[in-house]
Amino acid sequence: MSKPLEDYALIGNAATAALVARDGSIDWLCLPRFDSGACFAALLGDESHGYWRIAPDGDHEATRDYLPGTAVLETKFRTATGEISLIDHMPFTDEEEKSDVVRVVRCVKGEVAVRMELALRFDYGQTAPWVRRRDYGLTAVAGPHAIELHARTPLVGRDMVTTSEFTLREKESASFTLSYHPSNASPRFVSDHAESLDRTVTRWREWTKQCRFESDDERWTEAVRRSLITLKLLTFAPTGGIVAAPTTSLPEAFGGSRNWDYRYCWLRDSALTLYALLNAGYRQEAESWRQWLLRAAAGRPDQLRILYGVAGERWIPELIAPWLPGYENSSPVRVGNAAAEQAQLDVYGELLDVLHTAREADLSALDDAWKLEKAMLAHVAKVWREPDQGIWESRGPARHYTHSRLMCWVAFDRAVKSAERFRLDGPVDEWRALRDEIHADICKRGFDAKRNCFVQYYGGEALDASLLLMPQAGFLPPDDPRIAGTIAAIEHDLTYKGLVRRYDPRLRVDGVDGDERLFLACSFWLADAYVMSGRLDEAKEMFERLLALRNDVGLLAEEFDPATRRLTGNFPQGFSHIGLVNTAFNLVRAYGPARQRAEGGAPKGAQVDGDEGRRKSSQNGGA
Repeated sequence: MSKPLEDYALIGNAATAALVARDGSIDWLCLPRFDSGACFAALLGDESHGYWRIAPDGDHEATRDYLPGTAVLETKFRTATGEISLIDHMPFTDEEEKSDVVRVVRCVKGEVAVRMELALRFDYGQTAPWVRRRDYGLTAVAGPHAIELHARTPLVGRDMVTTSEFTLREKESASFTLSYHPSNASPRFVSDHAESLDRTVTRWREWTKQCRFESDDERWTEAVRRSLITLKLLTFAPTGGIVAAPTTSLPEAFGGSRNWDYRYCWLRDSALTLYALLNAGYRQEAESWRQWLLRAAAGRPDQLRILYGVAGERWIPELIAPWLPGYENSSPVRVGNAAAEQAQLDVYGELLDVLHTAREADLSALDDAWKLEKAMLAHVAKVWREPDQGIWESRGPARHYTHSRLMCWVAFDRAVKSAERFRLDGPVDEWRALRDEIHADICKRGFDAKRNCFVQYYGGEALDASLLLMPQAGFLPPDDPRIAGTIAAIEHDLTYKGLVRRYDPRLRVDGVDGDERLFLACSFWLADAYVMSGRLDEAKEMFERLLALRNDVGLLAEEFDPATRRLTGNFPQGFSHIGLVNTAFNLVRAYGPARQRAEGGAPKGAQVDGDEGRRKSSQNGGA
């Protein structure tokens, strides 16, 4: 029986991450990277596929939270005889192939019998390692992988599971450190658990202090900080890449086959990610993300991918793990993502948008960036009229998607702005002409005059939530009747229970069987569209509705199922948390990310909060 996604919290070290359940079990961990094979895969199967649980040996109640300003998780277990605290964290690492998970259990009151169970199963739950005792605990080896468990409590091995049973009295504690290294390398020194915890807490709190978001509502402030911490947890620090989620194959609908591997970096998330980081004050992370993008995109323009590995890998074949039954028996479980082979024209606009924004934000100058952009533009000039698979990675026929054409327009629009504002060389008149041609093409072929709205693809009648991005891309002003008509049509066709679908899967445009649930990032986009249209009360109402969907430690998945009131899809989802951060800034700043992007600019000046800031903006021609 799968545990609800709401029961999981995330810990990590900016190289990989683990999902920790409310019952004290780590059910998902890939080592040494996000996209490596899992050594705990109970999330997608059962305990036979690997887990690591520490909890009272008997009936108990559990509550949990992160230590303020950190990704250090504390779970409190209360029993009939006492209370214990379990503190889980992963220390930051400077070595890409080495990671630790540190778990410290302390008795707060009375006395509690505790049980530790460790079942290592490498290769996504398929491979049981060779385990040997050591004076510090044990070592486990399987092929290229080796793990050391440092523990001072008695360990017993039985049926390929290591257990430890012990009793803690008030103020007593026990610590466990799981340390990974390649099996051909020597084990490394493992820090004292108290020293490791202090360093990790200090580093997280110093990082969190950089956050520039402020609101009169402390709930909003805490939600933004938690989302930014989550984005940091999804960052692969050695390269600066940011994965979409730390998980694979968590279903969009329970029992369905819409199960995808999200442990990679998508170009489509680029611009919104950059605005979230820059507005929040995280310039170093924004710079690292921009650098990753340039390295990943380097090469022939016609070979630009929509997604890459954390180090910029391009070959990401999609395989099936048939021995895993899947979360809630949702199969297949996929490793890799075939969408890496798709053609999606919107990625060119994403890349040009990010590089222009980076210039506006005065990130460090890169001589090769403009050369790459000009090469990309020459390619887009040749291919923008071609059909593609669209932003949602349709596995059906290629179509002339309106959003894809919109982002081709963005590519030329940002190139013109960069050339004009920064005196960069290039065929600017040609780019202006192409920008105008694409604009006219979208308004003619992507617009349904009868319904007064833009449509998902040329010649169709279906809608797509990505059309909500048109005003913040700067394509048309938010008060244009065609934008108002599109928002109204999406409210009518794609909104259900107060949230937004990406599109209507029943129309089978995407070539995939089954249903999906309400896509949270799109609901944030509707809130942004409300802000830009001056409908602030509705925007705040939507934002509050979305905040209420977070689990008890502030995490969001990809989608939400209103029938079961459960989160669905990969978890936690970076795109959802990016949407939360940007919408929060749009609500509290007169010149928020949506308007910044619409004007082809970047975060400027100090934050102005609330209605006063909006009045000032209105007086100067703003929202």
